[in-house]
Amino acid sequence: MPKQVFINLAVKDVEKSMQFYTALGFTNNPQFSDESGKCMVWSENIFLMILSHEKFAGFATKPIADTKSSLAALFSLSVDSVDEVNNMVNNGLKAGGTEPHEMRDYGFMQQRSIEDFDGHTWEVFYMDMSKFPNQQG
Repeated sequence: MPKQVFINLAVKDVEKSMQFYTALGFTNNPQFSDESGKCMVWSENIFLMILSHEKFAGFATKPIADTKSSLAALFSLSVDSVDEVNNMVNNGLKAGGTEPHEMRDYGFMQQRSIEDFDGHTWEVFYMDMSKFPNQQG
């Protein structure tokens, strides 16, 4: 079995969150979804589980963080072009997300950030390694 990544997020409104992540380009896998949680697919091996606070609490060993006021983690997604960065974030903004700052351009990498309704922060980036600074000393 190939290695897979599952990111589990506690959300206040599962349906509204599913619509937001669908706008970002995730697809729903109904086989692993119900009214208290949705399995959202980013790629063949990367999945996002958006879970109601009640369902998430059943797995948690600590209180659920208030990600609207505190940063618990940064999640990053790579895409194939700057246009794709812009399309993804703009679609997320139309779906109700917020952008905490403008695009950051590091020369070889362009990155924008978007927050969902619960304050979970996603960095969407395009990286062109041919522009990576040569580190000869």
